[in-house]
Amino acid sequence: MLIETETTPNPATLKFLPGRIVMEAGTRDFATPEEAEASPLAEMLFGLGDVEGVFFGKDFVSVTAGPGSDWRQLKPDVLSVLLDHFTANMPLFKTASAGFNVPAEDAGFTDDPADEDIIIQIKELIETRVRPAVANDGGDILYRGFDKGKVFLKMQGACSGCPSSTATLKHGIESLLKHYVPEVTEVLAV
Repeated sequence: MLIETETTPNPATLKFLPGRIVMEAGTRDFATPEEAEASPLAEMLFGLGDVEGVFFGKDFVSVTAGPGSDWRQLKPDVLSVLLDHFTANMPLFKTASAGFNVPAEDAGFTDDPADEDIIIQIKELIETRVRPAVANDGGDILYRGFDKGKVFLKMQGACSGCPSSTATLKHGIESLLKHYVPEVTEVLAV
């Protein structure tokens, strides 16, 4: 089995492509070893000690190294864990855990029903134009809310904590949404 590796805009994160589907639906982001207990693979990656984030996408796994970690030393260990997991066809999640997690979209925001048409447009643009591009960089983006012209989004995976994520939000996503949805005045990360 060959696992391809790609860099991401976040220098602390590498994207690993095992050449097969990782998540059938949705994505899953693990920011702590405690969260990783739901997945044998995420748990083993955190067990390496230098890992501070694991993200499962449709056909990739993004791994974020902790501060001061050296990818030249960590990468062979991550590849070994991934190879062992995928060649043994081990389950991605423990039986009692949810297979994927797409957090509720309202998480702290209650969208105004009067904005329904605007929100539908925003969600469609995110799904068709933004998410595929963000996935190419080893992450994901989730709609969290719309309030008085402001769109609230959550960055995950390689995009969470990436030095260029602010530029991506402000110059890329905000410009796109403002162009197609004039009611959008600002895009903010939550």
